[in-house]
Amino acid sequence: MRIRPIMLIAATVTTAAVAAAGGMATAATGTSTPAPTVHSEPAAAPATTPTTTPTATPEAAPAATASGSGTAVTGAPGAPAAFTVTSTATTPIDAGTVTGILGSCLGSDASKYHAVIAVRTPVASSDTDGVVVAVDSAGKYVQCETKGSSGNSLSSPPTFINDRLWGTGHRIEFFDSFSTPVAPGQHLSLGAGHYTSDVAKITVSYGDDPTQYPAVMAGGAFVHTAAVSTDPNEKRFPATPYVHAFNADGKEIYNQKAQPNVKNTHR
Repeated sequence: MRIRPIMLIAATVTTAAVAAAGGMATAATGTSTPAPTVHSEPAAAPATTPTTTPTATPEAAPAATASGSGTAVTGAPGAPAAFTVTSTATTPIDAGTVTGILGSCLGSDASKYHAVIAVRTPVASSDTDGVVVAVDSAGKYVQCETKGSSGNSLSSPPTFINDRLWGTGHRIEFFDSFSTPVAPGQHLSLGAGHYTSDVAKITVSYGDDPTQYPAVMAGGAFVHTAAVSTDPNEKRFPATPYVHAFNADGKEIYNQKAQPNVKNTHR
């Protein structure tokens, strides 16, 4: 069963176009995985109903691959749940397979989109082993989860969420994000989004662990994914991912954990 939290709003800035369209990078750059460390996080319950917001036009895009995020789940009483981020590594999906994935995900609209991110996740669930993020000439993004050479979207139609910036001036837009079981005590965390031109780096932390893992970034989009382990004897949800954005000077300009729903965070 997938837990599908969706974050609707992020930090404020200008809505200038991100970049011109370009090629596709298919492997995460610099996504080295630190030695696994056990951390604890309050027990949580899944988010329930996704929220929609008025449409706004996002930026144009070039190329690459990334890792993303979603809404924090609501804390529930109980003992802290131990978790371990065991891997955030991704591997590229070849161009021929990407074509098939977009075709099965988007149907007749597939020819309008070019992929900017295409990676396999560090672990595979029964229905997800990767993600492709693509964009059209108008700067409309789509996110397709993969299983082998097939693709599908949590949104219906696939462009429903991903053509929105959730209001003017936001630095980060979150696309679909979810966590799904892989095996007892093991989960796949996956999410994506896009960013404005003043964002130079995106990282992701999990739960109460301050360690930040690089997201894959390309074409104005990012993807985050991780294998997360929990105690198989405890029915708890995995650690919540939190997105952090930095400018070219290395200053953090958005922290999802500290400002999950803030519109005015230009600091």
